[in-house]
Amino acid sequence: MPAIQKSVRIQERTYKEIERIARESGKEFSSVVNELLDESVRTQRCPGIVFTEGATGRRARIAGTGIEVWELIAMYRSVDEDPNRLRQAYHWLTEQQIGSALCYFRAYPEEINRLIEQNEELTRERVHEKYPFLPTGNR
Repeated sequence: MPAIQKSVRIQERTYKEIERIARESGKEFSSVVNELLDESVRTQRCPGIVFTEGATGRRARIAGTGIEVWELIAMYRSVDEDPNRLRQAYHWLTEQQIGSALCYFRAYPEEINRLIEQNEELTRERVHEKYPFLPTGNR
């Protein structure tokens, strides 16, 4: 996606925090700014979604849970997109939490579909191929 150059004034405390994040993550300052702005726009569009760092990078999660949005959407598909069955499967989530995940999926389907596909590609064989040092559980 093409970048647009804009001049923005940032409060000093915000600037220092972004510098700290960039330094700790090893990323460029502008890369961190773009990531934070993108996430802010997404959470503004879909309240109840947060972004957290995981083993495979930053992912959209349902606020107050450890559940990534793609996980709930994969379950939603597995119950034939039946909202009642989804609520039964995730009975501990509120209507608002489920609604936030569905909102995020509708707004960013390419991202969620890609994550679901990546997860579906993780077979025991592929994991062993990529990480041969891990135990297979077949002993």
